[in-house]
Amino acid sequence: MHRITLGNTYFEGENDAYLFTGAETTLVDTGIATADTREQLADGLADHGVAFADIDAIFLTHYHADHAGLAAEIQAESGATVYAHPEDAALIAGDDDAWDDLESRQRAAFEEWGMPEDDQEVLETYMQAGVDHHTAGADVETFADGDRFDLGETTLEVVHTPGHTAGLTSFAMPERNEVFTGDALLPVYTPNVGGADVRVDRPLERYLDTLGRIADAEFDRAWPGHRDPIDDPTARAEEIIHHHQERAYRVLRALDDLGPADAWTVSADLFGELDGIHILHGPGEASAHLDHLTRAGDIEKDDDGTYSLPADTRERLLQRDDEGWPL
Repeated sequence: MHRITLGNTYFEGENDAYLFTGAETTLVDTGIATADTREQLADGLADHGVAFADIDAIFLTHYHADHAGLAAEIQAESGATVYAHPEDAALIAGDDDAWDDLESRQRAAFEEWGMPEDDQEVLETYMQAGVDHHTAGADVETFADGDRFDLGETTLEVVHTPGHTAGLTSFAMPERNEVFTGDALLPVYTPNVGGADVRVDRPLERYLDTLGRIADAEFDRAWPGHRDPIDDPTARAEEIIHHHQERAYRVLRALDDLGPADAWTVSADLFGELDGIHILHGPGEASAHLDHLTRAGDIEKDDDGTYSLPADTRERLLQRDDEGWPL
């Protein structure tokens, strides 16, 4: 297995694609469809004697452009089979109805979060550029959680790890006790939940379940979709769980300070002024936490779309002497 590092100036942090050579030549993720990244991927493959036309199979962790952007172009050159989870497959295939549905859900979410119109316009322009970083839609075969694919030197086992997107998938390698995690587990920053894919129902709950599944598997190493390998995936998963406990506490403190507030206002308290993709990610993350805390009965959602802190939660909050909140 060979890791190929790819630049990414559009989204946060360098991307990783992973190459397997043998009886079949396989890629896990492809990088974004920009000229620089296309050249970097071609050069990285050439270092191992491989060209786009030699690729037999592509396994995609999720639909985002920085992971799936070049899949269709490589498939057009090679005839490779492109695999993805059913929840993300239509978006990767470039299905107009799927993209229209996503954009409609995003617009509805922006209104629900209380995002100002000017920020909506800036964000929609930015996100359209992201859509443009997909090459023409690929023909996609789907897989299911638990499916296994023999690559010769190793096996890829499908592990559905939703939260960041509905179809986000990790690929375990049982022989090595290692796992490709895409954006489910990252070494430096925490994957966005709530904004990165507004199709996900109960995004924080589902992501916490994903982190628990990764932690319980006790993998020896994780190969993420960005940056360097993670040598203790269980510890990193537990660290991100603790991060969300701390964020939940900060959300409650924000509501205590602000009074009834919508997701955009809570996001401003948590993250300050936002630009670029963070105009989406900030209120999306705030919304995911507000939704989770509402379902837990810790806060209340009012008819006007704002959230408020009940007296019993305020009392519990005052009694706590740490910066975490049970999730």
